[in-house]
Amino acid sequence: MKIGLTYTGSEPKQAHYTRWIKGPDAIEVITLSAETGNLDAMTDCDGIVLSGGIDIAPEYYSGKAGYPNAPDRFNEERDAFETAVFRQAQEKGLPVLGICRGMQLINCIYGGTLVQDLGEKNEVHRVANNLDKVHGIHIKPDSILHQAIGSGQCAVNSAHHQAIGNIGDGLQITATAPDGVAEAIERSQATGHPFLLCVQWHPERMHHFGLEQTAPSKSIREKFLEAVQSK
Repeated sequence: MKIGLTYTGSEPKQAHYTRWIKGPDAIEVITLSAETGNLDAMTDCDGIVLSGGIDIAPEYYSGKAGYPNAPDRFNEERDAFETAVFRQAQEKGLPVLGICRGMQLINCIYGGTLVQDLGEKNEVHRVANNLDKVHGIHIKPDSILHQAIGSGQCAVNSAHHQAIGNIGDGLQITATAPDGVAEAIERSQATGHPFLLCVQWHPERMHHFGLEQTAPSKSIREKFLEAVQSK
């Protein structure tokens, strides 16, 4: 099994994803990056993980420049490359898992928007002192996420200052934080379409909290790989 993983822009962060995807199994991880422009490597991929990282450029969702906590510069090349990765994955019928920025990019690709900065809600969601926050989420019944987690609620880590605004065409929000911030999105109608699950938290680094065996980390990985094996 070969999983394509987009490049986060950080080697240490990339290593967390690679370690998590591989787990105890003989899984090959193929790094897909705008830097190498290796879109052709998708020929060998059985599934795709869109990783976290820098904010998406505002023009991708009709946003405004100069918002609070914006990066000094955006990476439009990455935005364009990962959009191409996602579109090709859909053409090939590949299962896709979007994490943090990956979830936000997919929403933008389907015409959705982003909350550019969460403001006061950053106290709940944004990294502080290089540590993820932790909060509960409520999960929609009859969703892929509910099937994976096996419950209507759980606790997740949090490391973001942006969030889903208007939901994209054909998508639905399937989990929220207590303050209403979207924590997961899926297709509104999954039948006839390749697997798609997106989460706002970081299952790949829940091992920092000793929680790598809990459902928000382990079961997300297993649900995605199950879809890859059955496609």
